[in-house]
Amino acid sequence: MKNLLVKSVLVVSAAITFSACQGDDSDSTVDNVNFDQRTSLQTVESVDVARYLGKWYEIARLPQIFQPGCTQVTAEYSLNDDGSVKVFNTCRILDPKDGRLITITGQAVPVDETNSKLDVTFFNGFAQGKYWVLELDAENYEYALVGDPLRTSLYLLSRKPTLDSEIKDKLLELAVTKHGYDISRVIMTTQLPLEDQ
Repeated sequence: MKNLLVKSVLVVSAAITFSACQGDDSDSTVDNVNFDQRTSLQTVESVDVARYLGKWYEIARLPQIFQPGCTQVTAEYSLNDDGSVKVFNTCRILDPKDGRLITITGQAVPVDETNSKLDVTFFNGFAQGKYWVLELDAENYEYALVGDPLRTSLYLLSRKPTLDSEIKDKLLELAVTKHGYDISRVIMTTQLPLEDQ
């Protein structure tokens, strides 16, 4: 019974976690400042979906109740036949090498021609989220900062399991100064070196 409960929680947790970003477009308050979320959160001007495809490693995230103990978190994007983006996410619970492996597959669809805002669904639409690309290495597509319009989730992604500390610090600083996030509870994701994966 306990095993079944743990497995159910993890599956649901992974589903919501890997919807990447949640929230609606309603007004909200962050740091006691009222603002309209739809106009206040700035995304990058455009995303080249073809270049964004492939594997990304989660370097840091805001904690989520539905992402308990996730380590070795990755997201892999590829094109579906209908032009939407296939999302394949993995997470190892508590231990990056031997922890229980959780995987989930979903679909992402850009909401406009910039491709910087996507709607993501899992379980045939049962779990939904918003995936907004806030910062991106425009030259090489080596790192990205992803959030949602209500600023309830934040993910720092890299093409490698590690990211230069200066870049990491700069992106987290931008999350605060440019995008209005509170990063006081940001979690650094445990990742194994490539040779140990």
